[in-house]
Amino acid sequence: MDILDEITAHKRLEVAALKREVSLSALQARVEPLLAGPKPVSMASALLASPSGIIAEFKRKSPSKGWIKEGGDAAVIPLGYQRNGAAALSILADEKYFGGSPDFIAKARESGVTLPILYKEFVVDEYQLYLARLSGASAVLLIAAESSKEECRYLIDKAHALGLEVLLEMHSEQELEYAALEPDMCGINNRNLGTFVTDVENSFRLAERLPAGAVKVSESGIGKPETLAALRQCGFRGFLIGERFMKEPDPGAALGAFIAKL
Repeated sequence: MDILDEITAHKRLEVAALKREVSLSALQARVEPLLAGPKPVSMASALLASPSGIIAEFKRKSPSKGWIKEGGDAAVIPLGYQRNGAAALSILADEKYFGGSPDFIAKARESGVTLPILYKEFVVDEYQLYLARLSGASAVLLIAAESSKEECRYLIDKAHALGLEVLLEMHSEQELEYAALEPDMCGINNRNLGTFVTDVENSFRLAERLPAGAVKVSESGIGKPETLAALRQCGFRGFLIGERFMKEPDPGAALGAFIAKL
């Protein structure tokens, strides 16, 4: 079993336990009033309008690196990202493997964050989409390797019904067929989710294989402004960067310095 299989198996158990605490119908009832209000701000539009396109990630831990910033505060760092020029944010919601929580998105909103926020989670059930909407997220991550095309299509449609955009993450040429499902954003993950080996060349290799009109996002392994600039030349408009900033004493200031060099 590789790391993604392990995480996915645990996530299904985790969701089943959550359903025993709060039923899907009860969760739907909590979300219902939100659907009558304004839709969350568009992440895809924010990336297209941004000169940097950086999706700054709040990630305290990873399976491959362990704790990156164990005491990272969701009421401080995401707002620091916003003040230093991020186009959007990504906040980890998985607790066991990434030290995250859906509550971190709510905390970021309460601190004053207005940017689009990606609910970064291993989504295996529509229940999690309701959690994402309730948390204050603008978009959700779906991973092609986790589901069949039919399951993925269902989750995309359900997310849209809840007013959420979808960043669909692909890693290999075989998974590029999922782009035909027309998610709001097409992501290329430079980190192999089975081995956690990272190679940014993956984005350069697969860029031209994505649909011409897709909002393209490169994820992981972007450590230098020069790399981001080269990816932009290949058609990418979103760049998910987490560890590069989170390992610094002040992640927001590190983002600002990075953008200044672009």
